[in-house]
Amino acid sequence: MSLTLSILDQSVAVAGRGEDEAIRDTLALSELADTLGYRRFWLSEHHGLPTIVGSAPEILMAAVAARTRRIRIGSAGVMLPHYSALKVAEQFRVLEALAPGRIDLGVGRAPGGDLRIARALNAQAAGSAEHFPEQVRDLQAWTGQPAHAGLVAHPRGAHAPELWILGSSDYGAQLAAQFGLPYAFAYFFTDGEGCERALALYRELYRPSERHPRPQATVCVWALAADDEAQARHHALSRDHWRLHRMRGVLGPLQDPRQLAAQGLSAADEATLAPMRHKAFIGDVGQVAAKLRALAASLQLDELVINSWSYDRAVRRRSYELLATEFGLERSAS
Repeated sequence: MSLTLSILDQSVAVAGRGEDEAIRDTLALSELADTLGYRRFWLSEHHGLPTIVGSAPEILMAAVAARTRRIRIGSAGVMLPHYSALKVAEQFRVLEALAPGRIDLGVGRAPGGDLRIARALNAQAAGSAEHFPEQVRDLQAWTGQPAHAGLVAHPRGAHAPELWILGSSDYGAQLAAQFGLPYAFAYFFTDGEGCERALALYRELYRPSERHPRPQATVCVWALAADDEAQARHHALSRDHWRLHRMRGVLGPLQDPRQLAAQGLSAADEATLAPMRHKAFIGDVGQVAAKLRALAASLQLDELVINSWSYDRAVRRRSYELLATEFGLERSAS
């Protein structure tokens, strides 16, 4: 089975540089991904976080559309309970007009922040995740039909955004199956826990739709490849420490791995990280590729979405370049 690769970028802030630089780095990475032959370039939505500063994927997608020519561009995802389904449909129809046939509309029901953030985003919608299925139904209609509930989402065109359901539990899998929509599991969020069950439920319960007669699934994994394993593990220290701090309720930008290596870790922290590192997709490109292929085969997938963090942007770009070569992605001739 041939394996296609895509990218999820979260505009991660790093210590010593402005958060605005993370947004510009996302745009630069999208151009590289387009050249390297990645299938999709997805952007996340988070709010009130000092690490993941991509808060408006629909705006970033427009900028990416202007800088790329063949890669699909998507949200991973729009946190739908904050918004009007009609407004989201209109935004993504505008994006589809800017990049015809290249827009993915990934939606989730998580708040992308805490309850205080949710209330600040939309006081009326805060806590309305229970209406998510109805919102998905309306969004599916407004992105795919001439009219729904007596209303039309403009602008119309020859193409329509491709709607995806995102999740990290059985709930999203079952909802995607019910509506006959593609499904993406956030493997990196749970270290794979619950993934096999969610995909099995999705396939078992899938109801074919006109646009998607067969189930279409992928998973997003965190991976970092380098020229040798020692380099990869060194640069992964930034995310290792971030995960430890997150467990203690402390969030911040990624730290320089050179400083982290000099500080070292306690025996307790090493023990906490050990099982995470065992599951991680980190190493030289051969090691990472072997793990990715094994995962795809075990889950019966023909596409994986890769999420990479690094303090040094060149390290992340190198990882994506190495994986593109290893998997024989079709590079741009230009």
